[in-house]
Amino acid sequence: MNAPTTLAQKLVARAADRQHVTPGEVVTCRVDLAMFHDSSGPRRLQPLLAELGASIWDKDKVVLVIDHYVPEVDDESRRIVRIARDWARDEGLPHVYDSMGICHVVVPQHGHIRPGMFCVGGDSHSPTGGAFGAYMFGVGATEMLGVVVTGEIWLQVPHTIFMKWSGRLADGVSAKDMMLAMLARHGMSGGAYQAVEYCGDAVAALSMPERMTLANMSAELGAQAGLVAADDTTREWLAAHGAVDVDTAPWHSDEGSPGTRHEWNAATLEPQVAMPHSPANARAVTDVEPTAIDVAYIGACTGAKLDDLRAAARVLAGRTIASGVQLLVAPASLEDAAAAEREGILRQLTDAGAKLLPSACGACAGYGAAIGEGVNVISSTARNFKGRMGAATAQVFLGSPYTVAASALRGRISDAREILA
Repeated sequence: MNAPTTLAQKLVARAADRQHVTPGEVVTCRVDLAMFHDSSGPRRLQPLLAELGASIWDKDKVVLVIDHYVPEVDDESRRIVRIARDWARDEGLPHVYDSMGICHVVVPQHGHIRPGMFCVGGDSHSPTGGAFGAYMFGVGATEMLGVVVTGEIWLQVPHTIFMKWSGRLADGVSAKDMMLAMLARHGMSGGAYQAVEYCGDAVAALSMPERMTLANMSAELGAQAGLVAADDTTREWLAAHGAVDVDTAPWHSDEGSPGTRHEWNAATLEPQVAMPHSPANARAVTDVEPTAIDVAYIGACTGAKLDDLRAAARVLAGRTIASGVQLLVAPASLEDAAAAEREGILRQLTDAGAKLLPSACGACAGYGAAIGEGVNVISSTARNFKGRMGAATAQVFLGSPYTVAASALRGRISDAREILA
C-alpha cells in the first residue's frame, strides 16, 4: 500500500512522469501551460529567442495576456505593448488576451487551468492557478526562456504546509482577511518556498474567486505554490467557463499525508487591515486607529473579482462615500465587469460615488491611475510596499473589499460589519 501523499506531491509526480516523489528531491517536469504578460514576456523573451535561434516548443500551451501597460498612457507603455502585440502576431500565438483584464483572472476564466495541471507564469502571483487543484508558480525571464524552448523545468519537490480553517466566516469577513491573518502570524517567509495548502470546512465553503484570493497571496507568504483541493465547486466553476468533463477526484491530499499543520478558526476571525508598508503588518480592524483616508482602491487580481465587487456593493448600495474621498474601482476582468453590470453592481458603486477604471493591473503596480504624493490609501490589492502603487510618500493600508468600501463610506478606516448589521 502506498504511503499517504500530498496534493503537491501528486501534481509534481504527474508532471515528472513518476509514480511518487519525495519532498527535497529534484525532478524535471513537463509544463502544461506557460503564461506571461506584456511586462514579463515578449519584450524580454523575443531578443533571447532570436539570439538563440530558438522557437516556441508548443504555441498552444502558451498564453499571453496584455494587462500591465494598458491602457497605454505614455510612449514607454506604448512601446512595450507594441512589442507584445507585434510578437504575438508574428508568432501566430493562438491564445492572446489583449486588454481583457488581469492575467491571473483572465487565464482561468478562459478555461486554461484545470485540476492536475503543472503550469508556470511570468508573474509572482501566478500561484493563483493553485486554487483549481493545479500546480502553478512564478518564474523569471531566464527560467521562462527555458520553458518556452524546451517545455520543461526542474523543480525541488516542496514540503507542504497545511493551513486548516475550521468553522465559517462571519458576514463581512472574507478570504482576504484570512490571508492577512496568516501573514500576521507567519510573516512573508512563512511559506519558505514550499507549497501551502488551504483546507478545512471554511475553505471548502469558499467560492472559486475567494479561493483564488488565497492561492494568489501565497506569494506574500513566500510560498512557491498555494493549493486548494479540487471539488464540486471547482468543477462547476470550470464548466461555466468552458472546461467540461473535468476530473477532480485525484487532486487532493490523502488523509495522513506528510506536512506541517496550522489550525485556524474562521468563526472568530475579525476583518484585518495591513498597515504600511507590508502585508504582514496586519491586525484586526478593531485594533486600528480610525485613520482618515484620501483614496479607496478596489482593484487587482486579489481584490476586484466579481465576488469582491459584490462585497463592496453590499456595503455601498443606497449610500454615498464621504466627502473628500476618492473611490476607484477597477474590475479584474471584462467578464467580471460585464457580470457586475448585469447584476446592477456597477451602478450601485457609481451611484455611491465610485469612479470606474479599466480592467487592468493599474494602480496595483503603479501604472495608469498611480497613487500621488502624501495620500492615505486603503486598497484591496495584495501588496502595500513603499512606492509600489505610486508615490513613495503614500501610506497604503490593505483590507478586503468590504473594509475598503466601508472606509470610503465613512472617510476613515472602518469595520464593514457595523454597516452590514
